[in-house]
Amino acid sequence: MSSAAAVIDVQHLSKTFLTPLALRKVRAVQDVSFRVSRGQIFGFLGPNGAGKTTTIKVLTNLIRPSSGKVSVLGGSPSDLHVRLKTGFLPEMPNFYDYLSAREFLDIMARFYGLGGRTRRKRVDEMLELVGMTYAAKRKLRKFSKGMLQRIGIAQALIGDPELVILDEPMSGLDPIGRKEVRDIIASLKQKGRTVFFSSHILSDIEMICDEVVVLNRGRNVAAGPLDSLLHPGRVMSEIVAQGPGDVEALPGKAVSMEGKPGFLRLQCSPDEVDSTIQTLMQRGFHIKSVTEARMSLEDLIVSKAFQEDSRDD
Repeated sequence: MSSAAAVIDVQHLSKTFLTPLALRKVRAVQDVSFRVSRGQIFGFLGPNGAGKTTTIKVLTNLIRPSSGKVSVLGGSPSDLHVRLKTGFLPEMPNFYDYLSAREFLDIMARFYGLGGRTRRKRVDEMLELVGMTYAAKRKLRKFSKGMLQRIGIAQALIGDPELVILDEPMSGLDPIGRKEVRDIIASLKQKGRTVFFSSHILSDIEMICDEVVVLNRGRNVAAGPLDSLLHPGRVMSEIVAQGPGDVEALPGKAVSMEGKPGFLRLQCSPDEVDSTIQTLMQRGFHIKSVTEARMSLEDLIVSKAFQEDSRDD
């Protein structure tokens, strides 16, 4: 993908912070590179402290990089025309809680230059989109965390942006709310918009993302289309068995099944299935099922983070 075709182009980004009293430097992001194509839903993943929010703050011009190059919509994150075409929801938004939902969205629409009837129509559309029409006149101080998150998503979309950057958009939402947000994100892709978002809820990432980047300790540890990262070749066989015996002494990765005394679940590679079954039967276990499961996104993140941590030790 060429730089011109990338909605977000991050090359060798690093960000270093000084601790209080400048006693030492903390490298929050180290030599991170990735590109996001137009019309993609792009997932940004990693454990707490991986550097996700720091990178997002660079993309939205809240902080400056220590080194590297960052391009957003073909320009600098500081360019006004870039910022007007970008919608953003921070991880922990703070709103003017003395305003009602409608008043707050009206102010945000004014920032994008919307006037009169067009502005009022757009505010109504956003309230309906996030399911908050019923609370349009209620003060934000009376909103729950999930309700505030919905209003935050509405303000990120109020200007009909080309690029939407969401930092933990599912935070505080119940299962119905999460589904509604996933549907909103999917609808943005259908309109040709680009969505870049971070999340700890991996099932949401797997459902809707085209590509992902995984960070750990501020560095890239995996990147690419989900289909290639979790491709069919990365398959583990799962055996469920019942019987006596020492789980720790069994081959492969064996764990007892909660709520089912005597049952265990064991993972091994496909070429180890026959020998593992034979070992289990020799130890008095009865085989209940043998299935194949593709590597999950959680498995990928944990394995990559472990590899990175082991390299640093």
